[in-house]
Parts: sequence; C-alpha cells; structure tokens
Amino acid sequence: MKNFIVFLVLFLSNYTYSQNTYFPPTNSNNWDSLAPSSLNWCQDSINSLYDFLADENSKSFIVLKNGKIVLEKYFGTYTKDSSFLWYSAAKSLRAVLIGKAQEEGYLNISDKTSDYLGQNWTSLPLNQEDSITIWNQLTMTTGLDENNFTCENANCLNYVADAGTRWAYHNGPYGLLKTVLENATGTTLNLYMNAKIKNPIGMDGFWISGLGINTFYSTARSMARYGLLISNKGIWGNNTIVSDTNFMIQMVTPSQTLNPSYGYLWWLNGQSNFITTGTPTNINGSIAPNAPIDVYAASGSQGQYISISPSNGLVMIRQGLSSNGSLTDFDLHNEIWKRVMSLSCSNSSSIAKNDIENSIQIIPNPSSDIITINFNNHSQKISKINIYNLAGQLLISTPNTTIYIEDLSKGNYILKAFTNKQVINQKFIKN
Repeated sequence: MKNFIVFLVLFLSNYTYSQNTYFPPTNSNNWDSLAPSSLNWCQDSINSLYDFLADENSKSFIVLKNGKIVLEKYFGTYTKDSSFLWYSAAKSLRAVLIGKAQEEGYLNISDKTSDYLGQNWTSLPLNQEDSITIWNQLTMTTGLDENNFTCENANCLNYVADAGTRWAYHNGPYGLLKTVLENATGTTLNLYMNAKIKNPIGMDGFWISGLGINTFYSTARSMARYGLLISNKGIWGNNTIVSDTNFMIQMVTPSQTLNPSYGYLWWLNGQSNFITTGTPTNINGSIAPNAPIDVYAASGSQGQYISISPSNGLVMIRQGLSSNGSLTDFDLHNEIWKRVMSLSCSNSSSIAKNDIENSIQIIPNPSSDIITINFNNHSQKISKINIYNLAGQLLISTPNTTIYIEDLSKGNYILKAFTNKQVINQKFIKN
C-alpha cells in the first residue's frame, strides 16, 4: 500500500506539471513565447543582463517559463540556427542515456564496469577493478587518479582510493561510459541518442569527438528542449521518454555524501558543501548561493549551462566562452542567476514593503517534527501549502499552517504558500 501511495504522488506530480507546461512541436522550430512583462520583468533589467552576457563572451541565452520562451538572445554572428559544443554539460545527457539503457534492461548501474569493458580496463588488480561500478562512473567516485584527466587508457587509470571512498572530477572514467553504453546496447552512442531522446523531442545535433573529449554539439534551442524534458522528469507532453521516474529523481539529488552537490553527472544547488573541479577540497556553501535553492545544472567548460529551477518553472540556457576558462565556472552561473532573479520591475522602496507584507515565517527552522507558518499580510489568506524536495517532487500538500514533517528525510526543502493573489516560496531544513 505504501509503495502504491508513493507511486501515486509521483504520478500526480508529473501529471500536474505536464498539464501546466508547454512543449514545442517536434516537427518544426516554432516555439510559443511569453512576454517578460507578464512576469513583471523590467526591460531595463533585461537589457542590463544582456549587456553582462555580451561582456562575458556569450553566444546564446534562453530562459523558459513553464516551457515557453521568455528571453532569447544571440550575440555577435551567432543565431538560433548556430551550433556550439556542450562540453561537459553533455555529461548530463549521457547520464539520461544510461538511465534509459537500464530501463530497457541492457545494464544496471550497480553492475561492474568490467562487465562491459572487460578485465584490465584499469591498471588495478582485478579485485580492486571489479569494485568499480557504473554507479561510480556516474558519481565521480571510481577512486582512480584524475591527474591524467582525459586519458581512458589502462596505463593511466591508476589507484588512489577504494571505489566509493573518494570524490574527484575525472573525465577518463566518465568518457568510458560511452563504451559501456555502446557495448551494452549493441549500437552507437549517436544512434541510441537519436532513437531515445533526440528524435522524440525534436532536438538537433550529434555527439562529436575532439579536443580530447566526446561531447554533444547543437543549437541553444535543442539544449532548451532537453532541459524542458529533464525538468518534466522524462515526460514530453503526452509522450514518456524515460519511464524510470526513480532514476530521474535520483539523478538530480545528492548521490553520495562525499560531494552532496553532485548527482548522476548533474550539479546540485542548495547543499551545505561541494567539491569543485581540479581539487579534492570540500568547500562550505552551495554552488550558486544567488540562485533558487532547488536549481540543478548541467555545466560545461567555458560556461555551457542547462540550469533548471523546478519551483519557479524556469529553464536557463547559456552557450559561449568564459573569461576564466573554468571547467564548470560556478561564478558565472551564480551571477547569471542573480541577475535573472532580479529582473522584477519593483523599485527598492516597494521591494522593502513587499518583503515585509508578503513574507512568511517558518517556525522553527530547522525543525525535526512540526513547523508552523506565519503570514504577515493580513489582507490575504493562505489557501494551500505545498512542500517539495530539491528535485521538484511534491511531498506534502495541505491547507493547514501547522504541518507535521517527521516523515521527511533530513535535508533542505522548498515550501510554497498559495494565496488568492500570489505564491510565496521559502526554504526550510529538516534536521
């Protein structure tokens, strides 16, 4: 009975999102738009955002709201028909393909990598090599030495720690997921991609090898289509592209405790700490403190982003170059979100007033069992409160302002309070 209830909650969450989300047609490049003014976004602030993006060597920028294009800008000679490399943002795409292959019975992420690559794919003794699984490749926890960063040959895949005991951003083991997938499915990466994701949702582009990596190459709108698919947990309108909802949720939630800001090849905001690329050092705080807490992102070198905030119904796409050449460039990602979240036309005095009148208090916060919601605007009444996890999954929906949360797991959550005039978002911690 409990499993049925969990399934029903997941189903209704996906169904509700689908009913409120626009999906562009798969057989044309037509795409419905939404006026920024309908979101109270100010043109001066939008122009300032575009100037910032131009200064940061951007090529394209798109923001979707519930699937519709609100912002779309191209820079220099780049147009909506131009294509660019995803770099490591394509890691997220390969994660979904692994999930689809698992759904179809070709593999299981708990399988040994050597089941698909054969023995001696590393320089490790066989007992250590056999402890590395596809899950370790998806979560960057193979324990292999990342100093020869892109090398996929056995002689440079050397032991540093037991699998699952150390997190390090490492392209070598990740890159070998291509061979794992192709050996498991009996087809090429491009053909599997075309059949399972690209054609069903109307994407363009293809996998390409170069610069020591195998990555995807497409237009910005194809990145946006893919982001929309992921934000809707693998469902495209009335078409289920990935039916393994559990995998889709696990993919964008913390996969391990070594680096809680990493799922299955996706970066996760709102966590207490993170490990960045190029160093095993753990850094306190979240990857994008100025972004919505529930943001998760596919992030690539030079600032390629597919960044999603389920609670706001936003998908943000950016292609281009970067002034610092970082492998992930968290600072640029954070700064873009800071500017997107500041597009409102409200002036500073009204912001201060609205912050007081339209804010809610969650007491206590953190809490282990019960929270109470206080609302400061006495002219409005809360009609419903929803609680979501950071993957956007609806967990609790109630008209009550006193809520029992003892059944929630420890961690961060998004609370949405619905009134007759607005929806107010607030985060809280279950301890």
